[in-house]
Amino acid sequence: MNTTVLWFRQDLRLDDHEGVLAAAARGRVLPVFILDDEAEARWVPGGASRWWLHRSLAALGSALAAKGAPLVLQKGETLQALVSLCRGVGADRVVASRRFEPAAIAQEARVAEGLRAAGIELHLHQTALLFAPESIRSGSGEPYKVFTPYWKNCLKSDAVEAPRDAPERLRAPDSSPKGVSLSTLGLAPTIAWDGGLAEMWTPGENGAVARLDAFARAAVRGYGEGRDRPETVGTSLLSPHLHFGEISPRRIWHRINKGGRTPDAEKFLAEIGWREFAHHVLAAFPRTPERPLRTEFEAFPWRRDAKALRAWQRGETGYPMVDAGMRQLWHTGWMHNRVRMIVASFLVKHLLLPWREGAAWFWDTLVDADLANNTLGWQWSGGCGADAAPYFRIFNPVLQGEKFDPDGAYVRRWVPELAAVGKKFIHRPWEAPPESLRAAGVSLGRSYPKPIVEHAMARARALEALAAISGSRKASPRS
Repeated sequence: MNTTVLWFRQDLRLDDHEGVLAAAARGRVLPVFILDDEAEARWVPGGASRWWLHRSLAALGSALAAKGAPLVLQKGETLQALVSLCRGVGADRVVASRRFEPAAIAQEARVAEGLRAAGIELHLHQTALLFAPESIRSGSGEPYKVFTPYWKNCLKSDAVEAPRDAPERLRAPDSSPKGVSLSTLGLAPTIAWDGGLAEMWTPGENGAVARLDAFARAAVRGYGEGRDRPETVGTSLLSPHLHFGEISPRRIWHRINKGGRTPDAEKFLAEIGWREFAHHVLAAFPRTPERPLRTEFEAFPWRRDAKALRAWQRGETGYPMVDAGMRQLWHTGWMHNRVRMIVASFLVKHLLLPWREGAAWFWDTLVDADLANNTLGWQWSGGCGADAAPYFRIFNPVLQGEKFDPDGAYVRRWVPELAAVGKKFIHRPWEAPPESLRAAGVSLGRSYPKPIVEHAMARARALEALAAISGSRKASPRS
């Protein structure tokens, strides 16, 4: 009977997994996960991602054991581990899922060559996306840089195939090699900073299915409006589950479509499309995690200001909507998407700090830190990437707060020192009468910071910086 090594990467599930099904169909299966930080190059998973990965691997290990094929954990160089494992169980094939980050693609090439030299085949399956990034091209055969025509092309493609259930059983080799313990991987925090994450999230395939069920039953109705209101749970919260491959996009696509293609469903599925677009852009332009897609931004006069960067990271900018978002991120490992746009705009436009600084902070603190999504989002905010917001569109954080958190509920939750400030001044406490602040227990500059930058000045400075690389442009209306 044939034996296959099933190499898990960012595909930590059994449901609708082409690699799992292909391995099971051949015969015996040895499931393995290898922690190889060297292979990730500069983009080793950050603290929040490692927290999630620890728990997701525990869940996957339990699921595989229940199917009859325990998960073997390894730490170190991937090719060496795979060759050793294959020889140990007499496997002639390794099955894995494709990844699309530059370092992961390079790793696949090295592993394929090394396995071939050892007489072992590597079979890669596409399990992470609805559409392989290279399969969608414009009429001229070029990759897309704008989302709308990209997504229209996707929707003209063949219908998304129905998801496939996990196999009932997996047959393990007669004698499986011993791996390392989960704790040996060193993924879990050594100090207890993760209470907020544990309170909010249930990593693993079961947690992903529960999130999808809850969203499909109720939250998808009203998604079009609710997704912009950060004080409510109006989004799916599926992003970390998707990043770690705990649920397939095909499963999500078909579950949402069961309720009919309502405007809310269409809006949500377009967000799945944005994730597809992010991977499409990264695969076509692998330099973008480090360099702007729009090359004129190479000369942009970014500032260096460690104190301002630290204030932004800590949620101490003096702008309540920005601070609420940054504190939510630190406590939960996640931030509402509307607020992500606000805090990103503030960093790159109000503070004139490089988008790469923001991308690096998100990479370390987000449980859904994904190189494709993170890069596209930050270059969008910086005006230097695919389908980017024009740099001269500068969010006013006060007006954004008043529009999307009109009663101040989001700010009051995450910036509790402002909890007693009235609705009129919750997003602009520096304009409140002194007696109102005293009554609310707020002392600007002491209990809550004064704004670290004035909006009008920052806006003018940002437009001047833009003019330095592209000539003067007419500013957009206030937003």
